[in-house]
Amino acid sequence: MEVAVTGVTTARPRAWVQCGVMIDAFLVPENTVVSAKGDSEPLEIGSATNLTFLATLSVTKIVEQESIELTFFTSADGTTWEAKPVASLPQKFYVGEYPLLVDLSQANGAKFLRAHWEVARWGRGPVTPNFEIALRVREIPADLLQEARAEATSRR
Repeated sequence: MEVAVTGVTTARPRAWVQCGVMIDAFLVPENTVVSAKGDSEPLEIGSATNLTFLATLSVTKIVEQESIELTFFTSADGTTWEAKPVASLPQKFYVGEYPLLVDLSQANGAKFLRAHWEVARWGRGPVTPNFEIALRVREIPADLLQEARAEATSRR
């Protein structure tokens, strides 16, 4: 199955994967070339047992003097999206992996998750941004989250 993503050219499309009960999906497939703002396809999260996810932006290629910024939105029906993002990853300027905890426990009625990205380029040379990215979203097991919270509390 090919994943359609707006604002990108996909090098190797990858279908979403749902491992057992836990959600593990690529909202943006690996090796996706991004040159304009865009949105991922909606990810159905209604079956999630825990509404906390680890989103990881992987930037594998970038040129100097450009940035990418991610925001995440929820929807009850996969068509109409909330106006305010539930989580944001600030601008990134370099190759690397950037994790973000996306907690949807307060997002009442959220059944779908979608990523939106904004890109910018400035300075000399071509003005069109050019990134190669992937965006993976993984559900975090409740017991692992409780363990991490307990450890963080004990260190205070």
